[in-house]
Amino acid sequence: MTRTPRDPGVSLAALLAAFSFAMDLGLGQPMAHVLRSWRLAARLGEQVGLGPEERSDLYYTAVLAWAGCVADGPEVAAWFGDDIAFRSDTYTVDLRGMSGAAFFLSHAGSSGPIAQRVRKTVTIATTGGRDIERGLMAHCLATSTMAERLGLDPAVGDSLRQFFARWDGRGVPGGIGGDRIGLGMRLFHLADVVEVMHRTAGIDAAIEVARARRGTQFDPVVVDAFCASARELLADSDIEPDHEELIAADPGLRRDLTGAELDSALEVIADFTDLRSPYRAGHSRGVADLGGRAAAVAGLPEADITLVRHAALLHDIGLHGVPATILDKPGALSVTERERLRMNSYYTERVLARPAALARIGAVAALAYERLDGSGAHRGLTGSAIPVTARLLAAADTYRAMAEPRAYRDALPPKQILAELRAEVRGGRLDATAVDAVLEAAGQPRGRRGAGPDGLTPRELEVLRLIARGASTRDVARALGIAPKTAGTHIERIYLKTRSSSRSTVTLYAVQHGLLDTLVADS
Repeated sequence: MTRTPRDPGVSLAALLAAFSFAMDLGLGQPMAHVLRSWRLAARLGEQVGLGPEERSDLYYTAVLAWAGCVADGPEVAAWFGDDIAFRSDTYTVDLRGMSGAAFFLSHAGSSGPIAQRVRKTVTIATTGGRDIERGLMAHCLATSTMAERLGLDPAVGDSLRQFFARWDGRGVPGGIGGDRIGLGMRLFHLADVVEVMHRTAGIDAAIEVARARRGTQFDPVVVDAFCASARELLADSDIEPDHEELIAADPGLRRDLTGAELDSALEVIADFTDLRSPYRAGHSRGVADLGGRAAAVAGLPEADITLVRHAALLHDIGLHGVPATILDKPGALSVTERERLRMNSYYTERVLARPAALARIGAVAALAYERLDGSGAHRGLTGSAIPVTARLLAAADTYRAMAEPRAYRDALPPKQILAELRAEVRGGRLDATAVDAVLEAAGQPRGRRGAGPDGLTPRELEVLRLIARGASTRDVARALGIAPKTAGTHIERIYLKTRSSSRSTVTLYAVQHGLLDTLVADS
């Protein structure tokens, strides 16, 4: 199929597969846990009567089921400390009855002082865990809202609201059980747990946990079908699913998003990622708006402006792998906590590694915390290794972060933000031209620079990129629709402003200042 300019080459299914990798991190599981669970649920569905029209809904149910963990993350952390470790541990126990009560009580206030742990333990015991139930409801409502915003079938939202329901009716919402729970969710309930048990403890453990929860958490029919064919169903479970092939094989999943649809879907993911911390609400969307406007001020082509905006929307998706206790810590972070926070950009790069169209966005998004002097994360890149798109993203992210409150400080006033950004430039960490563009886009006073370094105008930046790629004067004229004489004048001014004497020296100048943006592949 020929791709049109409005078609970015990313399907919603592929985008949400990447998002599910972030959810895996938040569950304390290796990436592709959710996709393996979906594959198992789909295979099992073939044995218990899941209709062809329900297969696509099952996929979206599986990849979004845990998305609401961002909505209850701060509450989970307040009760149980490290929310990621807590969720990882939940796979080992049935959370109802005496075992569930013992589990909650043993984890209450696990990261706080002993007095706090005792107080929270008593509260859970005396209230019957009503606050925890409210958190689970918030999870389900948030997830169904995400499905609605993504334009998915209402059946997906209905299913997601039943994520914490149980076959015996003792889950959340209360009284919903048995066949009232959608078949797709009943399949995923089992698959989500047995995938972990099989991977960590083997086939016998997976069968044992299914049988132990038969008729309580799990549908007896689904359990019996699984136990009868467990070895065949799990035969290749150690092989990571190729989600691109699986999506391509399902006509209901493989339609590519238009450019406008991708914009909207990325905004949804950004909004939900920012729920990871109450202090970050709206952060990614704000960085995208500021970064996009700054890229326009800097004279970047429309494709690069879009790339900056998309990368900004996803630059913090790796935070799903960082505990809320670190994100919302009111004091200084320990060395270990700082290292876990630095993993954010690494996780972002890995989550967005496929497909190729998404990887182009991820390649820039993962550079949001790099600094020109090599002090950034996670690669410690320097100078020319950081393209102009990433420099603008870094400056926009820094500005927005300073303008927002954090657990350890109030939002900074505009004058202080200006001073802090100037200090970052003097220290060699942020690019001066990128900072100027961000300040102008934010309505702040900027320096006396032009749109590019050394006063290069937006048009001169366009010409510089062309001649650095080998274009002649006539080539430049044709590409930009200007007269050869005008192109020659631009080239002379570029040589003068950059103090270059040849094409090779002007090319080196462009590389040194990150003006060629080598991370953006041609479509």
